[in-house]
Amino acid sequence: MEGEAIDDVQRQPDQVPAQADPEPATLLLVLEDPETLSSLSTIVELVGFRALKAESAQAALTILEHESVDVVLCDSLMPGPDGHSVLELVQERWPDCVRLLLSDVSTGLENALRAVDEGHVYGCIPKPWDDANLRLLLRQALEHLATQREWARREMALQEQNHNLLALNATLEKRIEATQQELKQTGEMLDTAYDELLHMHVTTARTIADLLHQRLPRHLQTNDQVRALVTAFGETHALDHTLQQDLQLAAELYNMGKLTWDDHLLVTPSEQLSAHERASYQHYPINAENQLTAMPQLKRAAKIIRHHRERWNGGGFPDRLEGSDIPYGARLLGLAVDFIELQRGMMLPREVPRPQALSLLRKFAGRIYDPELCQEFVKLCVEKTPDLQTGGKAVISLETSQVKPGMILAQDIHCSSGMLLLHEGKRLDQHLLEKLKNFEEIEGRSFTVLVYRP
Repeated sequence: MEGEAIDDVQRQPDQVPAQADPEPATLLLVLEDPETLSSLSTIVELVGFRALKAESAQAALTILEHESVDVVLCDSLMPGPDGHSVLELVQERWPDCVRLLLSDVSTGLENALRAVDEGHVYGCIPKPWDDANLRLLLRQALEHLATQREWARREMALQEQNHNLLALNATLEKRIEATQQELKQTGEMLDTAYDELLHMHVTTARTIADLLHQRLPRHLQTNDQVRALVTAFGETHALDHTLQQDLQLAAELYNMGKLTWDDHLLVTPSEQLSAHERASYQHYPINAENQLTAMPQLKRAAKIIRHHRERWNGGGFPDRLEGSDIPYGARLLGLAVDFIELQRGMMLPREVPRPQALSLLRKFAGRIYDPELCQEFVKLCVEKTPDLQTGGKAVISLETSQVKPGMILAQDIHCSSGMLLLHEGKRLDQHLLEKLKNFEEIEGRSFTVLVYRP
C-alpha cells in the first residue's frame, strides 16, 4: 500500500487523467437589442456554448450571481453602466470568467482596444461583426477557457499531491524515528553484550596470566608497571581509544606465552639463555597470540603482543618485521617492556638502574626502537615517571652515596632475593643510609634509589 501511495503522489500533473466536462461552457450575452441578442445567441450555440441572455447590466449581474458563467460577451453601448464598466465589475467579482466586448467601430473601438491591452477583456468584437471572425474569436475564447480549466485542474492536482506528500512524509518521519530508536536500543544492547563478553574474556585471560605471576618472584612481576607506562603514553598523546584499550590488555597479557616455561627459564635473563632456551624464548609472543585469538575480542591485543619483540632494523622476532611495518602498538609495548625488564634484571645478568635503562633506550633508537616513538617515550618517563606510580610528583634517581638524610623514597627497595628492605614513602635518615650501604657490600651490587624531588 505504501508503494502505491508513493507512486500516486509522485505522478506528474500531465499524468493525471483529464476528466470530461459534464456540460458545455456557458456564455452570457449582455445586449439591450433583442434582435441582436437573438442573432448572437444562435452563433454562440453553434460554436458549442450554452447561451444565457441579459438585456441590462442588472439582469446580467443577477444571472452571474445564480449561474456558473464561463464567458461574458457585453455590448459597449449599454444603458446605465456601459459595457466597459460591466466587464470591469465582472473582472473584480468573477476574475476567472472570460470577458469579450462588442464595440461599435465608429464610436468605441479605440477604448475597446485599450481595454484589451490593459487586460480588462480577452478580446474585442467590432460591430457590425463578421460571422467567421466572430466564430473564430469565440473558439479562441473556448480554447482559452479550456486552458484555464486545465491549469486549474493541474493546480488542484499539485495541491493534492503536496498534501499527500506532506502526509506521507509525516508518516515516514515517524516510522524513521521509531526505527532509529529501535536501532539505538538494539545498538546499546549489543554494546552492553559486547562489553560483558569482553570483560568475561579479559577476566579469563587475566586469571590465566595470574597463574604465571604466582610462579615469579615479586620483583619479576612487571605487568602493572608496563600497563602504567602504555596507559600514561596513550593519554598524554591522545591515542585512539580502541588502541589504548588494546595496549592496556596487551600490557597485562603479554607474558601469557611463558606459561609453559619451566622455573629456570622464567628467572633467567634473556641474554644468558642457551641456544635451545632462546628458541623457546623467541616463540613466546606466538604462543600468547595463539592463546588469545581464541577470544575474538582480544585479537587486536594479540597482534600487538605477537610483534612487540620485532626490531626497527628488522632483526627482531617472530616475523622480522622492519620499521613502520611493525604495528604502532607493538612498537610502544616493546619499549615499555624493555624499559621495565632492564631494571628487573630480566634481560641482562644485572639490574640496570632506571637512568641507565633510559640511556640504553636512547642508544638503541633507530636499531631496536622506533626513533621518534623512543624519544617521546623517554621524555614521558623522565617528566612524568608513570612506571613509578608517583601520582605525577617529580622524582630523581640517585646512587646511595648521593642520597641525603630527610629525602623520601619514591619506590620500594628490595634485595636480590625479593625481600623488601625499605618501602615507598619512607623518610631516610643516616642510620637507614648506612644499612643500605651495608646491603650493597653484602650483595655486591649498587642500589638505585628513587626519591621525590625536594
